[in-house]
Amino acid sequence: MRMIAKGADISLGGLYLYFRSKEDLYSTLIVRSLENLLKETKETLHDIADPAEAIRTFLSMRVQYARKHGELLLVLGKEQGFGFGIKERKRFFAEQRRIIEEIVRQGIVSGTFRECAVEEVAKIIVCTLRGFILSIIVEPDAMFSPEECGTLLLEGLLRDGSSFGATSRYPEVRLRGEQS
Repeated sequence: MRMIAKGADISLGGLYLYFRSKEDLYSTLIVRSLENLLKETKETLHDIADPAEAIRTFLSMRVQYARKHGELLLVLGKEQGFGFGIKERKRFFAEQRRIIEEIVRQGIVSGTFRECAVEEVAKIIVCTLRGFILSIIVEPDAMFSPEECGTLLLEGLLRDGSSFGATSRYPEVRLRGEQS
């Protein structure tokens, strides 16, 4: 807290007027950061009519955020453990899933995406994204392309790519029981 007060050019007592503890400061930082990211995401996605492009944009925004704020995410994880801010994180991930669910539903209605279990697809996308973001933070050299990740995820959703057949960018990928 002393370093933060010094960096902000305020007294330690002044800092404690705003934040009761380091945990309170971290919590406020997490909540504001996640709220800003969700707001920016909703504003950006609002004008995108193509559901596939909306998914790609969503993924890209998350990856850009992680690259820009990776040190903050890593420090929070190390400093407070994964249990810190769990309520805020759960709320954030639930909101991410709702955004993805809405995009997938729009894609099904428009005929862009095939029929699927919308809630499960949203969970898969969010969990895949979380793993990708963790790899950005922990092992940036082992990263794969976010564009390829998005393409692979969309191959399972897109009506014309749902068979993983000749039209797929990944013809070697087969579902269990599918013939080549």
